[in-house]
Amino acid sequence: METKKILEQFYSGYDEDGRLRSKHGMVEFLTTMRYVERYLRPGMKILEVGAGTGRYSHHLARMGYRVDAVELVEHNIRVFREHTTPVEDVTVVQGDARCLARFEDDTYDITLLLGPMYHLFTLEDQKMALSEAVRVTKSGGLLFVAYCGNEASMIQFCFQRGMLREERYKRLVDPVTFKAASDPSELFQLYRKEDIDALMAPFPVRRLHYVGTDLATNYMREAVDQMDEELYELYLMYHYSICERQDLVGASHHILDISRKET
Repeated sequence: METKKILEQFYSGYDEDGRLRSKHGMVEFLTTMRYVERYLRPGMKILEVGAGTGRYSHHLARMGYRVDAVELVEHNIRVFREHTTPVEDVTVVQGDARCLARFEDDTYDITLLLGPMYHLFTLEDQKMALSEAVRVTKSGGLLFVAYCGNEASMIQFCFQRGMLREERYKRLVDPVTFKAASDPSELFQLYRKEDIDALMAPFPVRRLHYVGTDLATNYMREAVDQMDEELYELYLMYHYSICERQDLVGASHHILDISRKET
């Protein structure tokens, strides 16, 4: 089954908005927005590629920014449009992160690629998506690219849930390095920092931040969801204080690579 059909089936039955609005899901959202807001300036134009149901696009549009969004999955686009309010200066079109031909070079101050790298399974496709994101971003503009971390899935699924005993997963995991391979049937491509470094190396960008946007959160999601507001605020403060610790980022389920385009 082709990737688009697999993603359509998955996201049609998955409440992405609900995940990002739970206490544990909000950690990823709040951390990402904390870094986006650090660089926002009045009048900036933003592109979100792989916008999903629009959680980030709507939030930024309601802050007063012009946002263009691209999303592959039709179900997500329908939800995105249902959530759009009259005050938002936002558009959404169906499209593929690997080809943003409808958008001109050097157009956007900030380009968000917060989902596509999860679902691109070949090096060629990954480079195409990154190349297009870099192309449409202005010189001096910012790229925010999200990845799924290898170690979090290894710990949570292969060991905590014992899935590494299954032949299917044994075939996907290198028995020496424990680097996981993936394909569309597994839904998510997993990365290590060296993978991300190699992907970004050919592009004219300079890394500003390398962030674990949830770190320990998904390992203790029930405890996080049960926190009262006072403890949750303290947890967020703690999380923000360590989310760029390079000895910890590799264990995060979600990783955010933030770069500035230099030419």
